[in-house]
Amino acid sequence: MPAASPISRRLAPWLALTGLALLAFLVLRPFFAPLAWAAVLAYASWPLSERLRARCAGRDTLAASLSTALAALTLFAPLLWFVWLAQQEVAGLYAGLRVFVAHPPEVPEILLGLPWLGDWLAQQRAQLLADPQGVIDAVKTWLAAHVGEAAALVGGAGKNLAKLVLVLVSLFFFYRDGARMVRELRHVMARFIGPRTHDYLAAAGVTTRAVVYGILLTALVQGAFAGVGYWVAGLASPVTLGVLTALFALIPFATPLAWGGAGAWLLFQGETGAAIGVWLWGAAVVSQIDNVLRPIFISSVGAIPFLLVLFGVLGGLLAFGLVGLFAGPIVLAVAWAVWREWAAHLDDELESTLSQS
Repeated sequence: MPAASPISRRLAPWLALTGLALLAFLVLRPFFAPLAWAAVLAYASWPLSERLRARCAGRDTLAASLSTALAALTLFAPLLWFVWLAQQEVAGLYAGLRVFVAHPPEVPEILLGLPWLGDWLAQQRAQLLADPQGVIDAVKTWLAAHVGEAAALVGGAGKNLAKLVLVLVSLFFFYRDGARMVRELRHVMARFIGPRTHDYLAAAGVTTRAVVYGILLTALVQGAFAGVGYWVAGLASPVTLGVLTALFALIPFATPLAWGGAGAWLLFQGETGAAIGVWLWGAAVVSQIDNVLRPIFISSVGAIPFLLVLFGVLGGLLAFGLVGLFAGPIVLAVAWAVWREWAAHLDDELESTLSQS
């Protein structure tokens, strides 16, 4: 029997490894988003988990269970509270919409003076006054035609709830075995990439923490301040609108869409002073929080340019969905670390060439 050639002996293991990696990718593909969220949450809360581990005297399973329970409480408690509160506020919002349709307020003079918008608003108000029940019936018809979409939305919520459970299950194992996972990852990557692996992983870790704190905490603070402004302005659902503002704040430069829309609603209701107050509060406080806090957190990334992180956030959001808010900057941070290493090697070669000449 002829002996295998050296090329085939080298190629066969790589083909087998590639096939195994492809099969593993196909199996784990549906769970990439929960695993990514669990990894981000575990890394962001790792210092707290380490404190619990120290208090548990090295009992890793107990410490991981307590950390996971604390994370679940942090995730579920605000969600359940918001759902209950939103239910109460949406009922009041529906009643307010009925009153608005039945007795539409006068169009403010400042809007009537606008060339095209003023005439259109006056027409809409006249239509509401002429046939308010017809408008309500049209809305009911539209809702009946979109029952399927509502059912799909409910099904999506159930699917997201299942993903959240998977996140918590994965989070337990990340808390318990995270240190060993990182050590093994460093060892395996060092065999393929070299000693610079540690710098790449450090860049990914620092970027993760900075982006999580810079985006998530900034959005929560903006939502809280916006909710206070909505409450002072007399809007019917300040908590719901505050949460919506926080969701908008996750996307760079999208916050004005939230407080701008709230101010426009007040203006259409004839509350000109309250509308101007919401706009001033949004522009002077809510949006400025983003301009102050987010650069402070992102600057902790170090030498990575803020513009690169910004493109990572926007591009990751378009490519991977919500988890891309964190995955995008991490990918660009590692790419930036690789680029800087290559650039440094180029500088070393130029210096060597100049010294020899």
